[in-house]
Amino acid sequence: MSSKLATRLREGTKKAHSLAENAGFIQCFLKGAVEKTSYRQLLGNFYFVYTALEEQMVLQQDHPLLAKMYFPELNRQHSLVKDLTYYWGSSWPEKLTPSAATQCYLDRIQQIAISDPILLVAHLYTRYLGDLSGGQLLKKIAQRGMNLPDGSGTAFYDFVDIQDPKVFKKVYRQTLNDLVLDDSTVDRIVDEANLAFKLNIGLFQELEGNLIRAIGQMIFNHLTGFGRKQQSQWSPELGETTTLQPQD
Repeated sequence: MSSKLATRLREGTKKAHSLAENAGFIQCFLKGAVEKTSYRQLLGNFYFVYTALEEQMVLQQDHPLLAKMYFPELNRQHSLVKDLTYYWGSSWPEKLTPSAATQCYLDRIQQIAISDPILLVAHLYTRYLGDLSGGQLLKKIAQRGMNLPDGSGTAFYDFVDIQDPKVFKKVYRQTLNDLVLDDSTVDRIVDEANLAFKLNIGLFQELEGNLIRAIGQMIFNHLTGFGRKQQSQWSPELGETTTLQPQD
């Protein structure tokens, strides 16, 4: 009997999803305010989160239900390594440690992997479907907002082993719906997905301070005429900030 899990997840996380989308960091990003320090720190945080998730999915391949949700073509760890090398250089592993919010996220993944591994499905759903759905828009914003050369610093958004994201998402949701789960388990997964959104919001809130300072600097530059005298461009070496103007 179908659990209709994808449908239940979509309906049961609408409020949490909206809160995540409206986090200050995300709203600024969507409007084109891209700041190098906070952006590369976000990628670093994601590296730890995806590494934890993907390691668990390898370990859980014998699980009768989780094995059905193991799609290696979704893995982001390798792509994040490419981006972190671009932004931080080859010594990036020495420069990154999990932030406080990231550590909370990692602790939760570790906890449920031991006590109730089926709940990992909630974290897979929250992260991977979001990446597939909004990734191309965010990629364009990052490229234009930081003057990135084509193909540099945005590997995170490239799913090279997925030819058609729309078709893949349909298959993924159908796989979720076809999982045989009782109502109690479905409810626990939906609750966990809401927690996953909360954990992601925690990552964004940590970074808002850097972004607010950068936006303040941009406003100051504009008011003092600095922005008219010197185009603000960014390179991995300089770490300057620029703003993307929305297109019509």
